Amino acid sequence: MTRHPAPRRPRADARRNVDALLEAARTVFDTAGVDAPAKVITDLAGVGVGTLYRHFPQRSDLVKAVVQSGIDAVADAGPELAATCTPADALRRWVDRYTELLGTKRGLASALHSGDPAFAGLPDYFVQRLGPTLSALLDAAAAAGAIRDDIDAEDLLHAIAQLCQPVPGRGCEQGRRIVGVLVDGLFAP
Repeated sequence: MTRHPAPRRPRADARRNVDALLEAARTVFDTAGVDAPAKVITDLAGVGVGTLYRHFPQRSDLVKAVVQSGIDAVADAGPELAATCTPADALRRWVDRYTELLGTKRGLASALHSGDPAFAGLPDYFVQRLGPTLSALLDAAAAAGAIRDDIDAEDLLHAIAQLCQPVPGRGCEQGRRIVGVLVDGLFAP
């Protein structure tokens, strides 16, 4: 019988470097877009460019990791909001977080639709992580009589994503306003 050693956990300093790089990339992508120079990201993270490329050999690897961590944060917020807010308020707050995720990543949509194979699994990841969370929030709000009960989580995810597409000459605030109109429609009697 061949014994294989258990996979090694990343060293604490390596984990800190990855976390710092992801946080810095998130910040830089929000302000300068996904094509910002790597040096800007590494300077903000306090690491060298070699550290960036050791953990994220391709730009697409970093973009994918930032997108996935953003999706995870929004998905993970659902149960916390459900536990601390009314069903209607939990739904509204979660949609605000989701809208912020979509609206703050300049150049993200074009990067994700670039045909780069690194991004091929992201649409499924997006729906698998966010769909159940939104579905639970919608079900709770509908059961409380706060919203209409004929909206599907996946339809709402995609509708909000479409409304958050950037309009030339307008900031992401327009998307937030239009998403607000959509969400208000959910609460219509």
